[in-house]
Amino acid sequence: MTAPPAHRPGGLRRSVRLFRAFLVEQTDPGRFYGELAGDTVRQLERYCPLDNKTVLDIGGGQGHLAAAVRARGGGYHLVEPDPDAIGLGRDGVPPGTVVADGYWLPFRAGIADICVCSNVLEHVPDPAGLLDELVRVTRPGGLVYVSFTNWYSPWGGHETSPWHYFGGARAARRYARRHGRPPKNEYRRTLFPVHIGQTLRLARRQPGARLADALPRYYPRPARVLLRVPGLRELLTWNLLLILRKDEPGAVS
Repeated sequence: MTAPPAHRPGGLRRSVRLFRAFLVEQTDPGRFYGELAGDTVRQLERYCPLDNKTVLDIGGGQGHLAAAVRARGGGYHLVEPDPDAIGLGRDGVPPGTVVADGYWLPFRAGIADICVCSNVLEHVPDPAGLLDELVRVTRPGGLVYVSFTNWYSPWGGHETSPWHYFGGARAARRYARRHGRPPKNEYRRTLFPVHIGQTLRLARRQPGARLADALPRYYPRPARVLLRVPGLRELLTWNLLLILRKDEPGAVS
């Protein structure tokens, strides 16, 4: 993994701000996802400017990232497999939205300068296949931004947390008993255990791209040291961010 570029400070204040927004995800999702979109754009700008760049947001739900990308001069296109998630037929759907599966993106190879895939990897049964497709549609030299909530983090079971530590199926049954309905994220159907070490190995072996950076997404940057400690990183990372850069023609990964 190559050394990261020089970074603007983020620090503890940023982490506290994101945590406070996270606490109101269920009651005020606009605030949380708006805050997260702005932070995502600032993270991306550590690696390249967004002006005149084409950004594909894979699995981006309602497209909260759209305004933040366009404010930086970038072109934004949302790709979402679930029409209900983006609210088709209602106002506010970002222009350029495409309903499509992330495994089979309806774009030619190399069309995007940046592919963003935020908090999607834990919702697909084949993370390697999704990464392959993200790399395919990214231009040589472009970026792939991938983040996910790892299974053994405090929020790994999503709405069934922290009972997922006692087993995903058991946590889902408990949720159904308490709420009278199954969880939105169904274990082994729309929510899968994804682990830090496993995904780091996958990213380092990714054909056609190199791992440029890896860090806990919501923590101050010095916390990246967690990723060096097997076991501990699975419990404490909370959310892993990977930055891959697609190989230039003739490059050796």
